[in-house]
Amino acid sequence: MPMRRLVLLVATLVAVPAGIRAQYTRAAADRPQLVVFLTVDQLRPDYLDRWAPQLTGGLGRLSKRGAFFTNATHDHAVTETAPGHSVVMSGRYPRSTGIVSNTLGVLDPQSPLLTSGDTPASPYRFRGSVLLDWIRTRDTRARALSISRKDRGAILPMGRAKQSVFWYATSNGEFTTSRYYADTLPTWVKAVNARRAPQRLAGRSWSLMLPASEYAEVDTVVQENNGKDVSFPHVMPSDSARAAGEMVWTPWLDEITLDAALAGLEALQLGRGEQTDILAVSLSGTDYVGHRYGPDSREQHDNILRLDRALGVFIDSLYRLRDSSSIVFALTGDHGVTPYPELVAKRANKPAPPRYDLVTALATFRATLRAAGVDTGAVTVDGGIVSVNRQAFTQSGVDAKPMLERFADAIGRSPGIARVDRVRDLAQRDTVRDSIARRWMHMIPADSPAEYVITPREGAYGVQATYAEHGHPYDADARVPVIFYGPWFRTARFPERVFVVDMAPTLAKIIGVPPVERLDGKVLNQAIAPSARR
Repeated sequence: MPMRRLVLLVATLVAVPAGIRAQYTRAAADRPQLVVFLTVDQLRPDYLDRWAPQLTGGLGRLSKRGAFFTNATHDHAVTETAPGHSVVMSGRYPRSTGIVSNTLGVLDPQSPLLTSGDTPASPYRFRGSVLLDWIRTRDTRARALSISRKDRGAILPMGRAKQSVFWYATSNGEFTTSRYYADTLPTWVKAVNARRAPQRLAGRSWSLMLPASEYAEVDTVVQENNGKDVSFPHVMPSDSARAAGEMVWTPWLDEITLDAALAGLEALQLGRGEQTDILAVSLSGTDYVGHRYGPDSREQHDNILRLDRALGVFIDSLYRLRDSSSIVFALTGDHGVTPYPELVAKRANKPAPPRYDLVTALATFRATLRAAGVDTGAVTVDGGIVSVNRQAFTQSGVDAKPMLERFADAIGRSPGIARVDRVRDLAQRDTVRDSIARRWMHMIPADSPAEYVITPREGAYGVQATYAEHGHPYDADARVPVIFYGPWFRTARFPERVFVVDMAPTLAKIIGVPPVERLDGKVLNQAIAPSARR
């Protein structure tokens, strides 16, 4: 190990109190050989109860026979894919991981992809450690595979570790990676791509899995998918290249991802050694279907049923390949989703919250900056975070304070906006009762240029939104299931509020490895089977 890395590791270990480190002890024979971490993009916990009688596969098995926390949340404000995935295996909020939005997620021009012209990506913005790092401080033989449709879904659960990390490129319909991780694709990934599973979907129809009478949802809802192709069946393009791109909007996406995960597991021989290996799978289909059709759609209902069956096949296949007594599963979501406000209002027979317009407000403010001789890029808004380049104001000889205050005041008085907070004032709020302030505090790194944060009204969408949205600090977007399954965990439902940051320390407890830095999460001891609590 290089001396610099060793010094950093020792420093972080010292930062964790000895009493905390002592609780993470476990004999090698009592540890799992494989951790399977499943993150279902945009998975709301109510899906697992709403359609429970029809869940006979993997989702049903995990939710009914695992330790299921039904009231779990992401306790940060920008509930997007990148921040959520930075949390799941780090045990820390985005203020510590440094991943504050999708825009500032994994984009890295210095890390082009191997076989695609899609967005270059790496974890260079990620800060700190993840579960795999903690395991490898005890056993350097530990390895990991992370796979997803999305680059951020595959990359961020692994932190900065240069393990086997792959994602699906829609430009050519193949799994790939970036030069941060490798110079060539391994043989097994080439073999997966050679199957041309996405291309072979050309001309196929996504039809209901069950009889139509088994679905309570109305099939034709004009708010869905911009009013186009809103009812079953949904027919794939006849052109194979177009089908490979359109495939991401269907349940087939997750089936193909899970098949690739099994191929990688076997090729890398994960879970066969004495060490604990990790297989991380981020399933993006629920997010794509949810955005296009919404959380209350017949399409999302059918997608969840198909995901349930696909996960059932995956688990059964995994148990044929590895000893089930050596595997632990963890399942969560990276965020939830807010229903279409107009549909919610119609069902409740009340007016919908007004839509907000940050794009026009920012354009107007930039015109003001231009007139004052200030670089129009001095102020940016991303995910509700207003970041300020103070140097640009100084160079122009302009006092930023009154201009920013007028901008914040104008935003706060505009339709659809609930509040605008100065970042430096958040700590003065009652963060026990004020969950919005608390979630924003958990969002913003100490060295961030963020000066204000904007929170829309609960349930409101932006005026430009043509699909179902998420990203705000309300429970509809923040709530997700947290489930643990395997010999180390109880079969029980837990209604108490817990957080996704609790998952990594809980798994670390089972594996018997201490975190190498202070975490925001805690061990969920109530989920652990009595025989595994020693």
